[in-house]
Amino acid sequence: MKKNIRNFCIIAHIDHGKSTLADRLLEFTNTIQVTEGQMLDDMDLEKERGITIKSHAIQMEYMYKGEKYVLNLIDTPGHVDFSYEVSRSIAACEGALLIVDASQGVQAQTISNLYMAIEHDLEIIPVINKCDMASAMPEEVEDEIVELLGCKREEIIRASGKTGRGVEEILAAVVERIPHPEGDEEAPLQALIFDSVFNSFRGIIAYFKIVNGVIRKGDKVKFFNTGKEYDADEIGVLKMDMVARQELRTGDVGYIISGIKTSKEVKVGDTITHIARPCKEAIAGFEEVKPMVFAGVYPIEAEDFEDLRSSLEKLQLNDASLTFQPESSLALGFGFRCGFLGLLHMEIVQERLDREFDMNVITTVPNVSYNIYDKQGHMTEVHNPGSMPDPTLIDRIEEPYIRASVITTTDYIGPIMTLCLGKRGELVKQEYISGNRVEIYYDMPLGEIVIDFYDKLKSISKGYASFDYHANGFRPSKLVKLDILLNGEPVDALSTLTHFDNAYELGRRMCEKLKDLIPRQQFDIAIQAAIGAKIISRETIKAVRKDVTAKCYGGDVSRKRKLLEKQKRGKKRMKQIGNVEVPQKAFLAVLKLD
Repeated sequence: MKKNIRNFCIIAHIDHGKSTLADRLLEFTNTIQVTEGQMLDDMDLEKERGITIKSHAIQMEYMYKGEKYVLNLIDTPGHVDFSYEVSRSIAACEGALLIVDASQGVQAQTISNLYMAIEHDLEIIPVINKCDMASAMPEEVEDEIVELLGCKREEIIRASGKTGRGVEEILAAVVERIPHPEGDEEAPLQALIFDSVFNSFRGIIAYFKIVNGVIRKGDKVKFFNTGKEYDADEIGVLKMDMVARQELRTGDVGYIISGIKTSKEVKVGDTITHIARPCKEAIAGFEEVKPMVFAGVYPIEAEDFEDLRSSLEKLQLNDASLTFQPESSLALGFGFRCGFLGLLHMEIVQERLDREFDMNVITTVPNVSYNIYDKQGHMTEVHNPGSMPDPTLIDRIEEPYIRASVITTTDYIGPIMTLCLGKRGELVKQEYISGNRVEIYYDMPLGEIVIDFYDKLKSISKGYASFDYHANGFRPSKLVKLDILLNGEPVDALSTLTHFDNAYELGRRMCEKLKDLIPRQQFDIAIQAAIGAKIISRETIKAVRKDVTAKCYGGDVSRKRKLLEKQKRGKKRMKQIGNVEVPQKAFLAVLKLD
C-alpha cells in the first residue's frame, strides 16, 4: 500500500553520527542483528576511516498503532566531496532526518545539505544526536536549529545513537510527519535510477524509486535517455541483502537486474519505463555532476592501460561523480584525465582502484580547469598545463571561483581571515549565527583551495571550523605556466599553472624538493624552474665521481690535469646521452609542498 510507505534519508555534517543512528533504527525495527558498528558502511575503506563514502539504501518494516509501515532509509555521506551522493539520495525521498551533533552544533555541511533538501521540498525532521555525552549542549544547539529551520522547539527530537534514546520517537515522527509518496499506479511506469553497482556474476544492478506505475518481473522495459531495451529478469527490494519480489508498485524503492554488461548504458538519473506503454517524459530535477579538481591517472605498466579503463568504468557505476577521458603524457605514457569533486574524493578513488581492482596508478598534480581566450575571442577549456596554447596567442585566462562559507567560533576569525587572504580570497560578508559562532563568506579561486586549504583550516582552528563551497563562475586572472626543466628538457608531468605572484616562490621550492629526491647520476643534473623562456630558479645535483687522481703522488701537475680533463670529457659525453628518471616519490612530494 502506497500510503504506508515512507522514503527518507539521513543528512548531516561529517561525523555527527548518521551511520550509528541508522544502526539503532535497523535494530529497533528488527531488520538486522547489529553485530558491529555502522552496519551500512560495508566498504573496508569506510570502516577504516570511519566515514561514509557511498549512500546505502535499506528497507525496514515497522508496526505503528497496529498498522504495518514500510520505511526505506538511505544513509548518506557527510563530507563535502561526496555531496553528489547526497543530492541523488534526496531526489529519491520525501523526507529527511537532519542530524546535528549535540556537542558540535550546526556546521557548514549541515547547512548546505539542508538547503539541498529544502529545494526538493522534503519534510525535515530535526534530531539532536549524542545527547548522552558529557560535552553535549542541547539547549544551545536547539537555539541554532530553531534559527536555521524556523521550526518549533517541541518538533526537535533529542536522541543518542549509542544508547538508543529517542529512536522510537524518530520512527514515530517518520510515520507521522513525512508524507507518503505521491504518484499514480495506473499511469505509465516512471522510475528514477538513483544508484548502480557492478556485480561480476549478474552484470549491472540499478537501484530505482518508482514515481508512477507498477513494474513486474519479466516486464520489457527501456531506459529513457539511452533508449536501450531490456527484460526485467529480477526485481526486488533492498534489505541487508537483495530480496526478490514479483512486483513493485508506486513509491517503492528497489533494484532491477537485466543482464546489462556495459557500464555506459546505465546513467544515474535516467528514467526506466515500459516499452509497450512508455511515459511521455523523463523525470526532471537531476543535475549533471561538475568535477572541481582534475588530475591525470596513469598505469605504472604501460600495458595495463585497457585494464585501467575497465576498472574506471566499473568504479564510475558505483561512484557517479567520477568522470574521465583518455590523455597522454611524454613522461608517463597513456592514461586518463579524471575529474573529481575534491581531494578526499581523489584519494578514495586511488585507494579503491588499488583495493578493488588491483590497479597501481601514478596520479599527477591536481589542478582545475581554466578558460583560455585567444585574440579572436575563441574560448578553449584547458585541464592540464601541457595543452596550453602559445602565450603570444592568448588574450586572457579565466579561472574558476568558488563561494566558500566557513563556520567557526570567534576565537579563530583572525587566523582564518589571514589564511583566506593568503589564498587570494575576497571577504564577502560575515554573519553571527548564535552565541560566539560566526559564518564567513569568501570568494576564492578554486585552484588555491584544491591542494591543502582544508587541512590548514582544520589545523589553525583546532578542528572547529567547518567549510563548504559551491562554484561561482569564472574571472580573468594573471596566470602563468611554470615549467620544470631537467638538463634543459621540460618534464611535462611536473608543469603547473599558477598565479604570477606565487610563481617564483613555488618554482624555488619545487627545485629544492626535487634536488633532494632525484638520485645522483654520473653527471651533473641542472634542475630549473622556468616561465616561458625565463629561468627563475636553479639547483644542481652534483655528479657522483671517481677520484681519478688517486694514483698520482708527486710528479708533474700536468699528469693530474690530463686525467681530470679526460674525466670531464667523459662526463660531458654522458650528459648528452644520459636521461634522468624522475622517481614516483618526486611526483607525490611536489603535491605535498606546503
